[in-house]
Amino acid sequence: MSPIQDHPLRYSLANELHARPFPTLDAPCRAAYLAIKAGENAVGRDRSADVAHLKALLDHYAAPHPEEGATHYFGQIGRHLLKWESHTEFVTYTIFGEGSAKDPFDAGTFAMFPEDWLASAPGLRITSALLRVEQQSGDDGITEKVADWFVPESVAVSRVLDNDAVVAADFRIDPAGHMRFAVFSRPEAGERRVGRIVQRLCEIETYKAMAMLGFSRCRQLGGTMGALDIRLSGLTKALSGAPEQTEATLGSLLQVSGELEALTAQSNFRFGATMAYEKIVNQRITVLREDRFEGRQTFGEFMMRRFDPAMRTVASTKERLDAMADRAIRASDLLRTRVDVERSAENKALLESMDRRADLQLRLQKTVEGLSIVAISYYAVNLAANVALPFAADVGLGDKSMKAILTPLVIGLVWLMVRQIRKALD
Repeated sequence: MSPIQDHPLRYSLANELHARPFPTLDAPCRAAYLAIKAGENAVGRDRSADVAHLKALLDHYAAPHPEEGATHYFGQIGRHLLKWESHTEFVTYTIFGEGSAKDPFDAGTFAMFPEDWLASAPGLRITSALLRVEQQSGDDGITEKVADWFVPESVAVSRVLDNDAVVAADFRIDPAGHMRFAVFSRPEAGERRVGRIVQRLCEIETYKAMAMLGFSRCRQLGGTMGALDIRLSGLTKALSGAPEQTEATLGSLLQVSGELEALTAQSNFRFGATMAYEKIVNQRITVLREDRFEGRQTFGEFMMRRFDPAMRTVASTKERLDAMADRAIRASDLLRTRVDVERSAENKALLESMDRRADLQLRLQKTVEGLSIVAISYYAVNLAANVALPFAADVGLGDKSMKAILTPLVIGLVWLMVRQIRKALD
């Protein structure tokens, strides 16, 4: 044993890379595929309900249960193999059977999923598919089968993995409610390679369906965004309106900004997930290494014509929503600046008025102060005269002369006293 201590997640993280192996399939064979997504809050769904639903299927076939906390399962159920995977928003079931049905894409193949079990699913079917794998050394008969099994105007056919197989699909839901995929494998194609092809086709269909949820969200947002855009444009024009309307315009802008933020919060996850699913679809098609088959469109070309425009719509809707939110923020900032400027002007006028009032108060105060000196001096002179008049005759002065001498002295003393008091207060 190494003396260094392992991180507690080291082994689980390393094993996670090998937890979802490709199935090994020997042609001819068939598969029934099902993807289930919770109707609301798929990310935060009760995942124990998914495991319980899986266990119910295993119990139907008397098969062993997965380990606690498992996010994937691969095992035998009756004469078939089951592959179960739990993803962020959905769970997938794939049942593999040996041989191919007498009638191509017979809906009975899907009957490997019991009806009562399907009815109790903790979610909704986001997609389901029937896959038929035949072994064929040459191209003879492939064109006729494709024409018979698929809708000609939308069928995509291509050679994959260095011509080890030919795959075909039209991405349409058949009368039984399933997608159809056909794989014509060469005898030299190994079991693992056939399994990888089938797995990639299932992934392409699932992630395409999940990505299209973003396109549906765009359609739902179209009317709301259009109405908000009209309101926002009108409020933006009102930025140059009368000052008395500024407060009302700002309130309306803030309301529009709040509604846009709510739309963004509700749509960000779906748009982000759509972009991620789109990349997975394109990556899965790329790893198939397609070559053209008898001039037919490839899977990549089909997606370019039918799938990519929807994804561009999602991207443009997200950009438009973000741009509208930015416009609302900029308009709110401009209007808020205008309100601040108007309030600053009002505050300046108020301060100037307060300055004038303060100056007037100061003048009144000085006037009152002067009057106070006169009043205090008047009474002080009388008091001083009462004290000094008895001694006026002794110094050879009359009563009026004594008052005349005392008056300026008293006034000066009172003035000095008031000045000292004002200084002390200041």
